[in-house]
Amino acid sequence: MARYCGSMAPPFRLSRMHAPMSFAVILLVIGAAQALLLAIAVRVRRENAAANRILSVLLALIAVNLSVVAGYQLSPAPSRWLFVARALVSLFPFLYASAFYLYARTLTTTRRPSRSDLLHLGGLALLLAWALDGAIRLRYDVQQGNAGLWAFKDVAMFAYGLPYVAASVWLGQRYRRALMQQHSTVERRHALAWVGWMALGQAAIWGLGLVNRWLPLPGGSSLVYGAISTWICVLGYISLTQPAAEPHPEIVEPGPSREEPEDPRAADVEARLASLMQDHALYREPALTIGQVAKRSGYPEYLVSAVINRRLGGNFWEYVNRLRVEAACAALADPEDDRSVLDIAYDAGFTSKSTFNAAFKRLTGKTPSAFRHGSLSAGGQRGATATRTPAG
Repeated sequence: MARYCGSMAPPFRLSRMHAPMSFAVILLVIGAAQALLLAIAVRVRRENAAANRILSVLLALIAVNLSVVAGYQLSPAPSRWLFVARALVSLFPFLYASAFYLYARTLTTTRRPSRSDLLHLGGLALLLAWALDGAIRLRYDVQQGNAGLWAFKDVAMFAYGLPYVAASVWLGQRYRRALMQQHSTVERRHALAWVGWMALGQAAIWGLGLVNRWLPLPGGSSLVYGAISTWICVLGYISLTQPAAEPHPEIVEPGPSREEPEDPRAADVEARLASLMQDHALYREPALTIGQVAKRSGYPEYLVSAVINRRLGGNFWEYVNRLRVEAACAALADPEDDRSVLDIAYDAGFTSKSTFNAAFKRLTGKTPSAFRHGSLSAGGQRGATATRTPAG
C-alpha cells in the first residue's frame, strides 16, 4: 500500500495540500478508526487466536500510519517531529505484506511465529538504517525538492512486497488443495479463498499508489485512501466471521509419482471403495471425510488417499462429488422423479445449492435445471418417435 504511506510531498508548499478536512483526510480518519476498532475486535476473538494476534498488530500499524498522515495533512505548519513521524510511518508498508503472509501462514498451517520470523522485518530494518541519516536532513531535502530515497522507496516497496503477496496466494491455494484431499464438502468460507484475494488487493493498492504518484489519477489520493479503507473493512469483516480454520501441517499432492511402486493392496482398496460407494452409497453422507472412508474400508488413510489419487482420477473431493453428480444426473433424467432440484442435491450428499450447482456445472457443463430440461425433452421426443414408428 504505497501511496498512503506516502511519498514525501514536494517542497514545503503546505498551504495547497493542507486544506481543512478535505475528502482525502476524511477517508484517512475513517480508515484509521476502522483499523483501530478492528484490531481490538480481532485481538479478543477466540477462533484462530494465534493468527488473529498477528492480524491485530497489522491493523494497529495501519491505524497509526493513517492517523499520522491525517495529522500531517491537517497541520498548516507541521512540526519537525510530525514531519519525521510521517517519514517513518511511510516505511510501515514494508511490514504489511510480510505481516499478512505470517497471518496467512499461521491461519493455514500448524506453524506458529518464531524468532526466525524476525527475518521478515529485514526489509524495514534495512531501509530504516539507510534512511536514518536522511531522516535527520529530510526537511531540508524536501524543501529543495530532492525526493532522493523517497522516490525510490515506493518502487522498492512494491518489489519487496510482491513475493510476499505471491506466497500468500500460494498458501491459500495450497490450503484449498489440502481440504479437497480430505473432505467431500468444501464450503467457500472454509476454503480460505479470500486469503489470496486480500493479498492481491494489497498489490492492487500499491500499484494504484505508484500510478497516482507518477501519473495523477482522477480523485488522486482520495481514490487510494478509499481503496485502503475498503480493504481494511473487508479484511476485518472476513476475519471476524471466519470460522475456526483447520490447519494442515503438510499438503498432500494430487498423487504419487508413477515411478513409485504401487502398494500391492491397491487393487483390493479400489474394490472395497467401489463396494462402499456403489453398494452402500457412502458418498451420500453429506460431511464425508477421507478418514471416515478409510475407517469403513479397513485400510489406512494414506493408502486410501493414494488409491483415489492414482487410480480413480483426482483428489478425494473430486472423486466423491463425481459420484454425487452422477446420482443427481440419474434422478434429474428420470421423468418419474418429481422432486425439486434442491431435494435431489441434498439426497445425493450435497449440503448447499451453491456447491451443488458449482460441482454439477464443472462436471457436466450445464446447470442442473438445464440438464433436467434437456434430458426430459430428449426423452419425450424419443417416446413420440417410438409411438409413430409402425410395428413390424
